[in-house]
Amino acid sequence: MQILKGFIIAVSIYSNIPVPQFEWEKEDMKYMMCFFPVVGAVIGATVYLWTIVSNKLSIDRLCYIFIMMAIPLIITGGFHVDGFMDTMDAFHSYQPREEKLKILKDSHIGAFAVIMLVLYGLIYAGAISQIQDIKLLKILCFGFFLSRCLSGIGVVILKPAKEDGMLHSFAGNSKKNTVKIVLFIQSTFCIWGMMHESFAGGGLIAMAAVLSFVYYGYRTKKLLGGITGDTAGYFILICEVCMAVTAAVVAIF
Repeated sequence: MQILKGFIIAVSIYSNIPVPQFEWEKEDMKYMMCFFPVVGAVIGATVYLWTIVSNKLSIDRLCYIFIMMAIPLIITGGFHVDGFMDTMDAFHSYQPREEKLKILKDSHIGAFAVIMLVLYGLIYAGAISQIQDIKLLKILCFGFFLSRCLSGIGVVILKPAKEDGMLHSFAGNSKKNTVKIVLFIQSTFCIWGMMHESFAGGGLIAMAAVLSFVYYGYRTKKLLGGITGDTAGYFILICEVCMAVTAAVVAIF
């Protein structure tokens, strides 16, 4: 029953997908992070379906790109985008660590949040516009799953920046060893699927995801002393744009 509840909680928190609602207990969160990648699987499947439909109907390329970018926002409700924007405001404040952590908790949007989100969208759209190969697009669909596997791994292996907040609560109530093993297994199968589509392309895109995770761990530790719920969302966007840019480079060469 705890496993089922963990699944429902993960889908409820990280997506707009309708699921049964109930009052959570600490025990119900033990395996929640194991199911975080499920949301990525739904996004990937939806994007792939949209790719097939747009190809069949000869949808204009610009329309395809914009709707593809909208799909994760619709499914997640922009949950991770909020974390990305808060993190950008904190990182670009150039304030001491304590002030950066306060900025992360501030619900107001700063100029750097908007600037960096626009820049992110332009880079992502530009990368997608270069990718015509259906295999590379399918690999990117796997990427939505992989980014959440890595984000979940970060929750259980990276140091939290503070002793409170949603991420600290999730990490503290998780069966860390079990969650870690499950997410590593899921990541391995996901990378295998990416490389099955294209050994070189899938391998390079997966490598970009892993390197973005290393960068994420280094930068959050340096600037914040660890990770937070907001930086976990920031990582997902950074990971996905790194995979998209790498796929575009593979497509060009």
